[in-house]
Amino acid sequence: MKVLIVGGAGFIGSTIALACADAGITPVIVDSLVTGRIEFTEGFAFYQGDMADGALIDKVFAEHPDIDAAVLAAALVVVPESVADPIGYYRANVAGSLEFAAHLLRNDCGRLIFSSSASIYQPGEDLTVDEDSPLNPQSPYARSKAITETIFADIAAAEPVRILSLRYFNPIGADPLMRTGLQIAHPSHALGKILQSLSEQTVFHVTGTDYPTRDGSGIRDYVHVWDLAAAHVAALRRFDAAFTSAGAGSGYAVINLGTGTGTTVRELVAAVSRVTGTAVRTRDAPRRPGDVVGAYTRVDKALRLLGWEPRFSIDDGIRHSLEWAAIRPSRLGG
Repeated sequence: MKVLIVGGAGFIGSTIALACADAGITPVIVDSLVTGRIEFTEGFAFYQGDMADGALIDKVFAEHPDIDAAVLAAALVVVPESVADPIGYYRANVAGSLEFAAHLLRNDCGRLIFSSSASIYQPGEDLTVDEDSPLNPQSPYARSKAITETIFADIAAAEPVRILSLRYFNPIGADPLMRTGLQIAHPSHALGKILQSLSEQTVFHVTGTDYPTRDGSGIRDYVHVWDLAAAHVAALRRFDAAFTSAGAGSGYAVINLGTGTGTTVRELVAAVSRVTGTAVRTRDAPRRPGDVVGAYTRVDKALRLLGWEPRFSIDDGIRHSLEWAAIRPSRLGG
């Protein structure tokens, strides 16, 4: 089996590529390298360019006519950045995804897995969600994912393609073998900021302390990136069967990928302190633009349709993040 991974030089895309290769699935990578790293493409067929470039996608399929499916993992993903630059985010995430779908159809690729986001949900009173929960995206980033899902559902209803949207919760960790990890030194998500504060011996700011959670801080479902990658392998292998089991007559289906456990920011701080043996100093601060209370998922659909459930704990994710951070400068430079 061969799979085209767009965004395959990024954090999640490169981990998916490795998991596929480990499972005997051959990845072909397309990445613009705007945020991805060429080091993550070593050993794989790689094409540098944008997913909206029809000539490039046509070339990929001409040289790899045996591609069975595509994974769309290319996106801009920083929430505050999307608030400051909504045009850039809609252009990259929505317009680019639409163009890519057209290129797939032209090349008779009938299976697409879309990297979507749990940020599109309206959490219930207990802060849990499932695939049928109402949507209420609160940032341009989240709305770009929700809009793209709507577009893809319409395309799947009208065209000979089936599209599976995997709604990621909050990825942490790195490839356990340390082949890939976060490509940037100082990521903007909570764990990255906590580890940066620990490394620099500065105070970590808990942004938002008046949420309706057990300790007032935001809540997230932190899922190990290798578990996410393993879910893509399961989705590729069970793609056709999953649609049959889901009864997705329209050719469009959604599956949440998370652990089923919610962790607050304060609990994440405590976990980092526990794993490292060093207390993280904190200070309460206002919410950032685009921040939401968060949610965590009920996981039965992923188990039922994909036979997938997460294996790694939040402590594993923290340890692997620390291991990767220690070697990232020598692996990527800077």
